[in-house]
Amino acid sequence: MGRRGDQGDSPIPEEEWERFQRESASGEALAPSEPSARAREVAARLRASPAPAPWRAAPAGPGPRRRRGRRLRYTALIAGSVAVLLFAMKPSLLTGGDPDPAPTKPLAAETAPPESAPPPVDPQTPTLSEPFKGSPAAQWADGADGVHVPEAKPTAWMNKAEVAQALLLTLEFLVSSNLDREVLDGKRPARAIALINPHQPQMRESLDRSLREPSTRYDPTSLISRFHPARTKLVGEVVKTRGRLTYKVGSRGDLAVTADVTFVYPVTSVEAGDDRVERVIVRRELVLSWDDPAKWQTEQGTFTLFGYDADLANTGCDTRPTGYLEPAWNTTSPSESPDPSSSPDSSPSPSPTVTIDPYDRSAPMRDAGGGCQVASRT
Repeated sequence: MGRRGDQGDSPIPEEEWERFQRESASGEALAPSEPSARAREVAARLRASPAPAPWRAAPAGPGPRRRRGRRLRYTALIAGSVAVLLFAMKPSLLTGGDPDPAPTKPLAAETAPPESAPPPVDPQTPTLSEPFKGSPAAQWADGADGVHVPEAKPTAWMNKAEVAQALLLTLEFLVSSNLDREVLDGKRPARAIALINPHQPQMRESLDRSLREPSTRYDPTSLISRFHPARTKLVGEVVKTRGRLTYKVGSRGDLAVTADVTFVYPVTSVEAGDDRVERVIVRRELVLSWDDPAKWQTEQGTFTLFGYDADLANTGCDTRPTGYLEPAWNTTSPSESPDPSSSPDSSPSPSPTVTIDPYDRSAPMRDAGGGCQVASRT
């Protein structure tokens, strides 16, 4: 217990004060008027010894310091609350680490060839709910939004409005041949075929044959993206894309439009209970010639397909073309490959020899005759 207080030079010892209270309550005595010699001796010892600090007492000192200590305590509480809130919003602000190794901020449009491949990301396993998890494509735009269309300017025989129309129809061809949901589910790309100049009969006939009788020579997946509906289905409604259109005056006085676009398709098997998710990555480069009708046979709103290439990743190597993009789990092993002599247009693909990054858009399209190659990531 602490001291009750001081009364001049004669403090009343605690035991005397308690005895006085007891006797006063019983009516036996009055308050002591003068301490005894024993009491004075006890009081002297109490004055000589320091008073014990009370439990959780504020530091000794004048009142203002105590109030300042109280404000500091409130400030500390507020600072602690803010720290907890910041940690909940972004733990890396306090820990110095990034809990989300896969960047999610959307990338700006690709207006020019990139200088390098996308940086590595944590190779997390994709899921049905997050099919782009662990992929650089998580930062890419959805569908047609990922294809940069440049500003139209008068070029070749076309004025500004005609160039703008040609660019939009080029984008429509890309959508109808690589993003249309019915086509991806195995349907015939009727709209895409209708955009090809009917006076380019060889191209139309070749595409028709590839859809009817796919083979190594006539493979529709070199131009069209679609999956076999009895084996493969898309995961979700989103296909990630990245690329751009460019244009210039062509060698024939035409408007030559080049499309360089990468498509990332998350797919799974149609088998019940199979929750594996794979990503098929397709990069396409096309050159479309919008011919001057005063010089060439053409129909309004159609183009001549001047050239096209495709890089397919995660579709297996040792398999005969089926007319569909086949994820790796659908491909046959070399021992199960059909006899090349069974068809004049079929031959086994060469074994993979080179590893490539299918997300590296800074690299040129690989040589179509270079055979099957291994993807470093999907």
